[in-house]
Amino acid sequence: MNENRNVKIRVRNLSKVFGSNPKKGLELRDQGLTRAEIHEKTGQTLGLSNINFDVYEGELLVIMGLSGSGKSTLIRCLNRLIEPTQGEIVIDDENIPELDDKALLECRRRHFSMVFQNFALFPHRTVQQNAEFGLEIRGVDKTERAEIARKALKQVGLDGWEDSYPNQLSGGMQQRVGLARALANDSTVLLMDEAFSALDPLIRGDMQQELQELQSRMQKTTVFITHDLDEALNIADRIILLKDGEIVQIGTPEQILTHPADDYVKRFVEGVDMSRILTAEHAMRKVRAVAREGDGPRTTLRKMHENNLDSIYVTRRDRTLLGLLEVDAAEQAARQGADTIGEVMTQDFRKVGPEEPLHNLFAMFSEKSFPIAVVDDDERLLGVVVKGAVLDQLAQAAEENATADADTDSAAAGEQ
Repeated sequence: MNENRNVKIRVRNLSKVFGSNPKKGLELRDQGLTRAEIHEKTGQTLGLSNINFDVYEGELLVIMGLSGSGKSTLIRCLNRLIEPTQGEIVIDDENIPELDDKALLECRRRHFSMVFQNFALFPHRTVQQNAEFGLEIRGVDKTERAEIARKALKQVGLDGWEDSYPNQLSGGMQQRVGLARALANDSTVLLMDEAFSALDPLIRGDMQQELQELQSRMQKTTVFITHDLDEALNIADRIILLKDGEIVQIGTPEQILTHPADDYVKRFVEGVDMSRILTAEHAMRKVRAVAREGDGPRTTLRKMHENNLDSIYVTRRDRTLLGLLEVDAAEQAARQGADTIGEVMTQDFRKVGPEEPLHNLFAMFSEKSFPIAVVDDDERLLGVVVKGAVLDQLAQAAEENATADADTDSAAAGEQ
């Protein structure tokens, strides 16, 4: 999906060594020593090693991994809160590691806003004043920054809370203030480091939904750090999975779940409910026949009988979905001599977009026996999903995972 999108940030050969002799650490790394061996020999810690990836404009890229994998180090290298030891970080043709202090400060102001786990709000400032803070530091006029901050607070659902103080807000509302402050700065890239980790599960889910809605409206380039797989799968366009300071796999949530790069990734994602990842598009089938809005009931009945259908979707010539007709209603219209089916078709059916998770479809099948219509943003009929296809898709995913496990076990046995 990214082939036609512009690259916003390009990271190449990025490494970070913590310690008094980072050059020695890189030399040993290049000789093939592991992170643990380098630390044992030199006391240097290889935080990141040869990191390469792109961030596309408007993308929500999630960087995840276990504690100590290097994810927070990586996000702080992007804006040089941590100095890289080696490599390039290019944003709009500027190589950030090469910038002097003045140019770096200007680059940060222009390109980066950051949201942290601990909210980082000033307790003595109101919600409005907290949201204005970054603009105030930049010297933006008081009236202008107040207006910008109010708009940002409204975007995150805090309209009317401008005069409150942080201690009067819930954790989720405090995090919204931090997000509003970042949005008010109008930077080109939003960096979020474990931003929702301190929230309870219900509020955390709400904030994830809020972020996705903001992303849909604003198309802000966002790099999001988390150790939570469910969170990553829920919000990410793509995921970078780190282990011991190295990239193990880059891909969409579906790619990482269905084609794990190695045993580490496989163990990392095992137990994930595939019905929450696979979508209607995966189980969608071609529509065998449709009726046109101007068709008569006898013409429609012939289409239904020829294709063994108990119901048929009604569309315009451009496949815009208009309704659904059941066979009983068509037969009754034919007996009454109706000229068209427009008056007897029903709107009592279910339709979803192609990205709808499969687990949301089960309740729809229990409500109605009709195939679920899959439509695009213009309400054009793309296909249908029947319950058996959902079960087949989930069974196929389980079978593929089992086959991959067996192949891995066989390979391991052969090596022994």
